[in-house]
Amino acid sequence: MYEAVYAHPDGESTVSRVAVAAGRYDYDGVVVRALDARPDYDRLREALDVDVVDAVEIDASNPERASGAVGNYRPQRELLIVRGGTNALNRFAVEQPRVDVLSRPMEGEGNFNHVLAKAARDNGVRVEFDFGPVLRSDGGTRVQAISALRKLRELVEYYDAPYVVSATPSSHLQLRSPRELAGLGEVVGFDREQVLDGLREWGHLAARNREHTSESFIAPGVKRGRYEEDD
Repeated sequence: MYEAVYAHPDGESTVSRVAVAAGRYDYDGVVVRALDARPDYDRLREALDVDVVDAVEIDASNPERASGAVGNYRPQRELLIVRGGTNALNRFAVEQPRVDVLSRPMEGEGNFNHVLAKAARDNGVRVEFDFGPVLRSDGGTRVQAISALRKLRELVEYYDAPYVVSATPSSHLQLRSPRELAGLGEVVGFDREQVLDGLREWGHLAARNREHTSESFIAPGVKRGRYEEDD
C-alpha cells in the first residue's frame, strides 16, 4: 500500500524523512506529489526500504493553465495528479486520460456529480477520497468533510469509477497507518477493504506508468524484446 504525501519544499518534511516514517507504518511506498521537491529518486529507492514515486500535483487556477501544465509534466513524472476544487477543474481532470488522479474534488466550491463520475470511469481517472480534513479539522468543518466524503463515495461506487485514498499528509507527523485509515473509513461510511484498495491503487498506477514509459513497451500486452524462433 502507498500513501501520497507532500514533501519539502511543498510540505514540511523531506522526502527521505516521510519515506522512512511510511516504512514504519507498513507502507510499501510513498507518492511524492510535488512541483519543487526533486530529490534523487533513484538513490532514495536504493537507500530506503520503501518505494518512492516521482509524482506531481498540478494546482492551477483554471482548466487552460491546468492543460498546459499537464502537457509539460506528463512526460517527466511517473504519476500526474490534478487538484480540483472547482466544477471547471473537476470536469477538466476527469475528461483527460492523461491525468492519473483528480485530487480534492470536493474542496472549496468544487462539486462532483454523476456526469463526472461516469467521465472518470470512462477515462480511467482515479478520484481521490481525501481523509485529511476529517483527521485535521473539527466542529462544523469536520462534519462537512464527512458529508462530502459520503456523497463522493456513493457516486464513485454507483458508477464504478476508479479511486485512490489518502490522508494528504504534509509532514511525517501527519502520516496514519493503513489500519488507522481503514478504521476511520468505517466510521464515516466506507467498507474497510474499500479504503485499503484505495491505498493499493497508488502503487498499481505507478507500476503501470513505469511499464508504459519503459523502452520495451509498445502497447498494452505488447513489448519489444528478443524471442526465440520455432525450429
